[in-house]
Amino acid sequence: MALRSRAGSTLRKVIGPRRTQAVRRWERTARRKAALRLDPRAPRAVEATKRDYVPSDPFAQFPEPTRSRHQLLIGLHQHLRPRTYLEVGVHTGSSLALSRTRSIGIDPAYTITKEIACEVQLHRTTSDEFFSRPDPVAFFDGVPIDLAFIDGMHLSEFALRDFMNVEKLMSPAGVVLIDDMLPRNSLEAARERRTAAWAGDVFKVADILRTYRPDLTIIPVNTSPTGTVIVLGLDPTSRVLDDAYDAALLACQAPDPQVVPEETLRRTHAVDPVALLASPAWPKLAGMRKKTVNRAALNKVLATLTA
Repeated sequence: MALRSRAGSTLRKVIGPRRTQAVRRWERTARRKAALRLDPRAPRAVEATKRDYVPSDPFAQFPEPTRSRHQLLIGLHQHLRPRTYLEVGVHTGSSLALSRTRSIGIDPAYTITKEIACEVQLHRTTSDEFFSRPDPVAFFDGVPIDLAFIDGMHLSEFALRDFMNVEKLMSPAGVVLIDDMLPRNSLEAARERRTAAWAGDVFKVADILRTYRPDLTIIPVNTSPTGTVIVLGLDPTSRVLDDAYDAALLACQAPDPQVVPEETLRRTHAVDPVALLASPAWPKLAGMRKKTVNRAALNKVLATLTA
């Protein structure tokens, strides 16, 4: 009972008391199912869940990805040389193992199997609880986040809140990478997981950001398996999404089956990761985080990435 009270208190701190009840029922169900899938101590439960999966529908036709999500992340680390790195969704440590800088990893059920080669602080907790702390990134000694990777719960509400919380701690010239943004069919995009390969409805976050935050630069990237989106032009002082959260939540909670836009399924607006990483904008972007950012100059650099 005490644990439940603390969880409710944490969520109220993040999204406010008026919004908490709206998300509580489905959140409990989602966390229970996720825990069964992720808990290595419960193999029978995991196997039972796997047997419940149905065959996937045919994937949409789209250009063959030239890089995976992790290869894109490697390229961002190499080009940006971030001072700090944060990721939501550590799992086995595959993405965290790519970092060579001071890092924070957040995951309530991580099971590290990869060799980690950076100075890291791991938090076995939910991202909501982590970001509700008075100084969640104190480990970074006052340096803002330069690069963040969001790959936590595959539900749009969680990904949206993760972005909202991460942006407040980012360098304005920083980069946020969000995974699972280009599902390959509507079944893979379902809120209720039914297939072994599952992106969830995280794809909605891109449309929410385009609607309420036109000041951001949002770049879909055709990576395997389920696509990514890069978000730039960050504004840690913005509270637009906080004010729009109720309206955004309605879009997030639309029941299955999910209607995935054709351009998302076919990745017609997604850029090739090799071409994107070849842009000369990345070192310029890295140089801008070392001083007070001139918004006009920043936008000029970002425009070259979307040209």
